[in-house]
Amino acid sequence: MEFIAEIDIMPHKELLDPQGKAVLSGLQKMDLSMVQDVRVGKHISLKLQAADEAQAKDLVEQACKKLLANAIMEGYTIHIKAI
Repeated sequence: MEFIAEIDIMPHKELLDPQGKAVLSGLQKMDLSMVQDVRVGKHISLKLQAADEAQAKDLVEQACKKLLANAIMEGYTIHIKAI
């Protein structure tokens, strides 16, 4: 079966987010001062083959742990959909 995995990777809330701070500063300079906080992360979409949804999730979990996310600095969520 074919699946699409949507992965959202964000810095841990306890850590500083320099990109988020830079975006927040830019927004405030553009008179968008109502924005109070910005966190910048990554969104990754994978198309993969797997026997079932459980196997697809396991494969994506391995990819996140081994390559896509830095567990020390980032957390991630995975959404799997059959296509």
